[in-house]
Amino acid sequence: MKITRQKHAKKYMSFYKYNFGFREPFQVLLDGTFCQAALRNKIQIRDQLPGYLAGATQLCTTRCVLKELESLGKELYGAKLIAQRFQVRNCSHFKDPVSGSACLLSMIEEGNPHHYFVATQDQDLATKVKKKAGVPLLFIIQNTMVLDKPSPKSLAFVQAMQANQLVPEHQKQSIEHLKEEQGLVKESENRRKRKRAGGPNPLSCLKKKKKGQETQQPSAAKKKRKRKRNRDKSEAKAVSVQLSVKA
Repeated sequence: MKITRQKHAKKYMSFYKYNFGFREPFQVLLDGTFCQAALRNKIQIRDQLPGYLAGATQLCTTRCVLKELESLGKELYGAKLIAQRFQVRNCSHFKDPVSGSACLLSMIEEGNPHHYFVATQDQDLATKVKKKAGVPLLFIIQNTMVLDKPSPKSLAFVQAMQANQLVPEHQKQSIEHLKEEQGLVKESENRRKRKRAGGPNPLSCLKKKKKGQETQQPSAAKKKRKRKRNRDKSEAKAVSVQLSVKA
């Protein structure tokens, strides 16, 4: 069961990475119900979640969640202590706090730009999260953390995007990132460098040299002929001078 659960998580993570641009460290928003379930089932969230998601994580919550846990008293005191160890994300309810579920929903509005995961045991909140595309959902079942499969809303969004043949900016970045991980970018750069360093075609160089040699050869032959003629004339003059002297 553990191996199957891990395979499903890997598959779902690839879906969110490629289609929605999720990157490490993965930011996980937790509410009080998830912290309470982890305490009851003796789950070490900080230690176990990075291994399950196969990447570094940032566990975070909001002020509204902490205030909600404080208002519920001693019954959720342990969950409040767990939530206080996480990073606190700024929400828009600084002056007028709202319920934890309403606050978490506001954090994933407008297409979930910060790529948050939502970890909750609240069924009503989970149903509302599934109605938003590109929001991974985590919950605890049978003493284990589980990443829910992509919602129909997320699948429909991806299908519509593929039908329109649109490539969003985050998907371009994810493609480039995957190419860098696989070393494809470096190989293409090396190929380009090799082409640039290749120089001109050696056959064309040979042809140019032959033309130059053919044009230079006649001129050299003419110079040699001129030199021979000059020598002949000088020798003839020398002979005539000698004959005149003897006479």
